[in-house]
Amino acid sequence: MTTPIEIPSPLALYMDGLRNHDLGKIEGSFARDIRFVTPARTMECSEILSFLSALYQGFPDWTYDNDPPVLTEEGAIGVKWRQGGTHTGALAFPGFDSYPATGRKVTIPAHFFYYLVDDLGLHEIRPDPIPGGAPRGIFEQIGVDQPPL
Repeated sequence: MTTPIEIPSPLALYMDGLRNHDLGKIEGSFARDIRFVTPARTMECSEILSFLSALYQGFPDWTYDNDPPVLTEEGAIGVKWRQGGTHTGALAFPGFDSYPATGRKVTIPAHFFYYLVDDLGLHEIRPDPIPGGAPRGIFEQIGVDQPPL
């Protein structure tokens, strides 16, 4: 069961930063111990920002839309995102192969990202690991056989 809630200010800042590709706002929303957790990898602040920078360079038209946030029984805030864009630039995530532009349109299936947040900022971001979901689905849709995330 989930309950609609008012968006805490750090999460609102993060969401605005995503929509505007504003890495400064995104970083400003993070608590010092921020972690982005996927089944394949956990990233900390600098890696999250590097990934988003690479995403926005590879997909300059990347867009986000979401349903109203909800509070889960576990105390996390869930946001159901819809996102996508066209791969018109190199996707060069530091430490991994660079993937040249394919021109492919990527549409990630709508799915939840869960956030642990307080007055200090976002502490954890955890996407629901659905088939084709972000971030792995981004790589899959541009033809990467073994996505790094």
